Amino acid sequence: MTALLALDGVSRRFGGLNAVDGVSLTVERGEIVGLIGPNGAGKTTLINLITGVYPATGGHVRFDEHDITRMKPYQIARLGLARTFQIVQPFPKMTVLENVAAGALFCGHAGNVREAETIAREHLAFTGMADLADRPAASLTLARRKRLELAKSLAMRPRLLMLDEVNAGLNPTEIEEALGIIRKIAEQGVTIIVIEHLMKVVLSISHRVAVLHHGQLIAQGAPRSIVSDKSVIEAYLGAKYAAANPGGVH
Repeated sequence: MTALLALDGVSRRFGGLNAVDGVSLTVERGEIVGLIGPNGAGKTTLINLITGVYPATGGHVRFDEHDITRMKPYQIARLGLARTFQIVQPFPKMTVLENVAAGALFCGHAGNVREAETIAREHLAFTGMADLADRPAASLTLARRKRLELAKSLAMRPRLLMLDEVNAGLNPTEIEEALGIIRKIAEQGVTIIVIEHLMKVVLSISHRVAVLHHGQLIAQGAPRSIVSDKSVIEAYLGAKYAAANPGGVH
């Protein structure tokens, strides 16, 4: 069986900067892959290349046997590929329900607004947001806005969901709640890529971890092997982390 997502030498140049430089990576059906690296490593740019926000300047992206390298974002989304955004920006004057319904309409899963709202209510219930359906999105806390992003992306009925720092800015309790939702999403058969800076989160949820540095994939493998990889320690984790966590985080 072929991989659900396959990147072959994918690159993106901005002027003289190679933001993503020849990345080759596969993601199998049902996997949770953690994508880590220092700020500016190219993680979000890579997600933008996969989802069609930026066209790749080199290489190819395939999703479930489709070459999506030159497709538009809405075309890619309709194939079953969704993402959340690092900076959460819901439609502030629309209600929580309307925000999620917009995701269903964007992907073409709903033929009309009423059908989109039915889909939206289903995913608001799944993410524990049903009681906030009629609230304006602008009134939500950061943790709730992050959860709204999840509900909106789930309304697109993805087969592959890419989560861009969904835990950033959350307290430990909110992070545990978010991880619980992510695990439930995975249990439904959705393949997941998680961009995350919190190593405890990465290690607790990922089947495999890929590491970007200066736009290049410098390591990938099982979480425990990644945290003891010398190149990863030098590029990202640092000697203090390695000394404090010999053999990784337990």
